[in-house]
Amino acid sequence: MTHSGTQLGRRTLLKAGSLFLGGIGLADLYRLRAAASKPENDTAVILLWLEGGPSHMETYDMKPDAPVEYRGDFTSISTTVTGMDICEHLPLQSKLADKFTLIRSVSHKITDHPGGAARFLSGYVPKNISKLTSDYPTFDTIVGKLRGDTAGSSVPRFISNKTALKGGGPAYLGPTAQPFVFDSAPHLPDYNVRDVRVSDDIRPRITDRRYLLSQFDRIRRDIDANGSLHAMDEFQTRAVDLLSSSSTANAFDLSQESQATRDRYGDHRMGQSALLARRLVEAGCSMVSLDFGRATKAVPTWDDHGDAQHIFKSMTARLPMYDQAISALITDIFDRGLDKRVLVIATGEFGRTPKVNMGRAAQPIAPGRDHWADAMSILVSGGGMPMGQVIGATNSRGEHPADRPLDPNDFLATVYKFLGIDPAENLHDQRGRPIPILPHGDPISELL
Repeated sequence: MTHSGTQLGRRTLLKAGSLFLGGIGLADLYRLRAAASKPENDTAVILLWLEGGPSHMETYDMKPDAPVEYRGDFTSISTTVTGMDICEHLPLQSKLADKFTLIRSVSHKITDHPGGAARFLSGYVPKNISKLTSDYPTFDTIVGKLRGDTAGSSVPRFISNKTALKGGGPAYLGPTAQPFVFDSAPHLPDYNVRDVRVSDDIRPRITDRRYLLSQFDRIRRDIDANGSLHAMDEFQTRAVDLLSSSSTANAFDLSQESQATRDRYGDHRMGQSALLARRLVEAGCSMVSLDFGRATKAVPTWDDHGDAQHIFKSMTARLPMYDQAISALITDIFDRGLDKRVLVIATGEFGRTPKVNMGRAAQPIAPGRDHWADAMSILVSGGGMPMGQVIGATNSRGEHPADRPLDPNDFLATVYKFLGIDPAENLHDQRGRPIPILPHGDPISELL
């Protein structure tokens, strides 16, 4: 190859490598990863994403003294924490209230599903509230990027049951910030995670592939002494590590759990997904993002409009499964000594209208609640944070924060602090423009 040909190839590869990195420079990526991967920050997040927007009035912010058209059909029950009452259909959580904290005063202004999710998960107001993917990277993808898989890591650092949550995604961070995706039905008898096992007859070829990659590394270093092409074969390296290690396959293997444990989580999608999340963070995953929106085929997402489904019937069917799953997960996080390094989050993109919708003239199916971003509730557990609290409050009808109003960015700043990620740091878009991880937001002091 001539000198000019080598230079052309080098420039082409450098450009491809830059695109592969999704607009973040190698030096910045390594620096941010180093900060996010310090030994003292060996932390993980499990996000239970309640897609559709769960009603705060039927879960964690009951209003038993409000008029009937606001309070709905359910009653509240007391918990092990004085003053923290929750829905009657969450009895298991009521016994664990000292192991979680409720935030009742977060609000924003976007009531469209994708836009609300993008606003909550990225910290940025979306340019198009109906766009199914975010214009800015959501926090789970940022964790995936900054805690990204390294050579020799046997378990993916970012795992999800969806390529991207509705309204989420890596945006300009590119494909390396996407999760390893598994099938979202671990409760089924024939459940099998593809791409984590390799047959014995293929394994020698995997070993050869590793050798070939190592040889390519040597040649590449000869071409580019600065290592600017490091990202070129990141996907291949991750695939080889995944296939040649048993750690990931074992982490996904729920048959290694006792039947009693599996029964405790529940023989349903939510329960077995939560159990799987616990196994994944124990195995070394930093970010598990679960779409917790669909309990069963008969019980769709938490989007309980009066013209779509009967909210009280749907909640009566959905909440016991949710209660069983999250209660088992919280119990295990504490019993297994994970409560300092693992943070469990349960939330959706917004709350629902405080006043019950009794149906529309065209579709008089009722009752239901519509989208409402002026009030929502968030559950957090673990993370070494103070538990057994209720942070903030809404007014007597659950319409808006009346005490300790908080922005989603305050919550995200808290999560980033737990993870050892500085939200003031800049990422770069495809044009090289610096964009802060968060445009604003202060960690919630009650959780520090």
